[in-house]
Formats: sequence, C-alpha cells, structure tokens
Amino acid sequence: MSARARKGRAARTRRPPVRRRTRRPGGRRQRTDDRLTGLLVGAVVAVALVAAVVNWLLAHWWILAVVGVLAALAGGGLLYHRQQEKRWEAVRAQSVRYGLSQLDALHHSLFEDAVRDLMRRDGCQDAARVGGGGDLGADVKATDPYGRRWVIQCKHRRNGLAGSAVGTPDLQVLNGTARQVHGADVAVIVTNGRVTAPAVDFAKQQRLHVVDRHTLGVWSSGSRPLWELLRAVPPPRKPTAFP
Repeated sequence: MSARARKGRAARTRRPPVRRRTRRPGGRRQRTDDRLTGLLVGAVVAVALVAAVVNWLLAHWWILAVVGVLAALAGGGLLYHRQQEKRWEAVRAQSVRYGLSQLDALHHSLFEDAVRDLMRRDGCQDAARVGGGGDLGADVKATDPYGRRWVIQCKHRRNGLAGSAVGTPDLQVLNGTARQVHGADVAVIVTNGRVTAPAVDFAKQQRLHVVDRHTLGVWSSGSRPLWELLRAVPPPRKPTAFP
C-alpha cells in the first residue's frame, strides 16, 4: 500500500475531535439569583416571626413579668446555694473535728461545748451552750444558715456504748419544752452512747431527732453538716442575718 493510501486510510479512521460543551453564563447567574432570593425570603419570614412574637409579648406583657420574676428567683436561689457551698467549704477549713474516744473522755459540760462548736462549724454562728440548772431540756441552741432554730439536749456517757441507754423519759423532757418553751424548729437529742428502741419510736412519733453514737461519729468527723445527716428535717426558713 502506497504512502498516499495509508495516509488516506488513517484520515478516515481518525476520530472526530470532541467538542467541549461551553457553559452558558446565564445558568450560573440564575443559580446565584435563586440563592439570593431564597435568603431574602428566609430573612423576611424571620423578621415577620420576630415581629409577631414581639407584638404578642407586648399584648401579654404580664408573661414577661412572670418570666422575669421566675428568672430572678432562680438566679437568687442559685447564688444563695453557691454561697452556702462556699460557706461550708470555709467551715471545713476550720478543721473542728472530734473522735469518739475524745468525746467519751470529756466532762458532760465539755461535751456540750463540743456540740456547740460542731454547730458553729456547720455555720450556726449564734450557737450557744445554755445547759445547766433549770435549762428545761435545752443544752445547746443554734440557728442554722437556713433560718431554722435548733434546740439540742446532750446526754453524755463516759463509758460510751457500755453506759446507760438514753430512754423515752429523756425524750419526753425534750418534747415537752423544745417547741413550746424554746421555739425549736428542730429538736435533737445527742448522745455518745445508746438509744433504746422505744425511745427511737417515740422520737419518730413526736418529730424529734436522735443523734446516736454512730451518727455522732459521722458528724463529729467533719464530713457533712448535721442537717444533711438527719431525716425529715423541716424545710428552710428565710436565710438568717448571720454573714
């Protein structure tokens, strides 16, 4: 085959060039316009919704007032809670702690002092020992950071668990004077010894609180304030004036 023939055959078998499709500039512009239109419509709808909500709230202004009061109460409660947490952390830093063996070795009057000091450690800055002749069942009085008035009767046993148990007559004295005479919100009997089962039942019936040797050991070690260790403590009153 001649060179001319081969050249002609190659020309016939050669693929025609592929045409590149050219983008129309109008398509890109159309998509941009559609996007801008969508954004504009969305902005208009958002403004309309905001305007409708504002108008509704203006017509129902009392809802804003209620929400504002609730927010203020919630904020105040949170702030007060944080302040109490900081106070308790500061109290813990004072390291007022007693071991049960230390408490067993105390004189009964010094045991009352120790209970007073533990209440002060918990934030009851007005805690005072009032025990003595004619104390009418109150050895320690205190006001906790939540405004509750505590009246505490102390029953010290030098022999601890081996000493005589606190019985129902001891609780009857406290029950007869704590609220009526001393104005207690929380009436408590504290002992480093035992408490009889009938006395515990009587305390539950009369809304008295018993701090036995086990509870006293937990409390005096400084782990938690007393009101977190007792069940069914009355709800807080308004905060005290004590800083």
